[in-house]
Amino acid sequence: MGDDMKDMTSLGLKVEAGRLWILDQTRLPDEECWVEGGDPAAMVGHIQRLAVRGAPLIGVAAALSLACFAASGASESRLRSACAALRGARPTAVNLMAAMDRMKAALDAGASSQDLVREAEAIFEADVELCEAMASRGAALIGPGESALTHCNAGALATAGIGTALGVIRRAFELGRLRHVFVDETRPLLQGARLTAWELSRLGIPHTLITDSMAAILLREGRVQRVLVGADRVAANGDFANKVGTYGLAVQALHHGVPFHPVAPWTTVDLDCPDGASIPIEERRAEEVRGYGGRLWAPEACPVFNPSFDVTPASLVTSLVLDRAVLTGAQLRE
Repeated sequence: MGDDMKDMTSLGLKVEAGRLWILDQTRLPDEECWVEGGDPAAMVGHIQRLAVRGAPLIGVAAALSLACFAASGASESRLRSACAALRGARPTAVNLMAAMDRMKAALDAGASSQDLVREAEAIFEADVELCEAMASRGAALIGPGESALTHCNAGALATAGIGTALGVIRRAFELGRLRHVFVDETRPLLQGARLTAWELSRLGIPHTLITDSMAAILLREGRVQRVLVGADRVAANGDFANKVGTYGLAVQALHHGVPFHPVAPWTTVDLDCPDGASIPIEERRAEEVRGYGGRLWAPEACPVFNPSFDVTPASLVTSLVLDRAVLTGAQLRE
């Protein structure tokens, strides 16, 4: 399968000898388990159960999965069907749609399996470069000795490179500017506790884990100088969707006068989406809220509201850090 595909490695994804592997993020931090992703039907499942997650990474993973399928000899009709299934695996993160539209455009142009492999490799390599550009632009905003607060996981586990918001944090720490990171636990699936804390520990960056409801205390006490978060889709007017809880954090940051920055690559910007109200929000299973890891802490039939994302209006954004530029809130609202 895919013998001519280049070997590539990121924290959460790797290609070795033409086979695609993903790090099953549902099993972190207890176990580092790699599962195959070269079959698009399997990859759809991996994406939906959040074994592979993060807006940029699911786009990269889906493209590489389709490329492996092409290299295995799949017919054009099967490739088109797989492309559509992958594109629809999750509705909010626009990077997935952008990557699949790019692969479909190659198919429409008569691409060979080799061409599809090269296109997927280019999507991977571009994301690495986008992360570096965001890290450089974002780190320049951070003053010496600052502490930051982040939500969910926007690091190397969510991208092919060093991350979006966590990439900025990493670069600022390496430059000696950032001294500490507070990590929102991120209910209900604990991406901050399980994934971001794991990444920061690996990087040797000082950090403290908090529950989401503790953030306002830190902001009020002046223990946080900046909030950095990722994004799954940025609308044309600067509104953006991110992991649920981000909107509340933005409101709290504004109230306490703390700068608030979403960090995202251009592939997350959807110029065809006019505003936040037009962003589709994925609702997930009730079981995710009633308990975790097989343990229930709510009545089994308890009604649940479980949106995976919320939308933060551009009016709450200090600046949006892109790979191409840093856009102030005023510029977003123009």
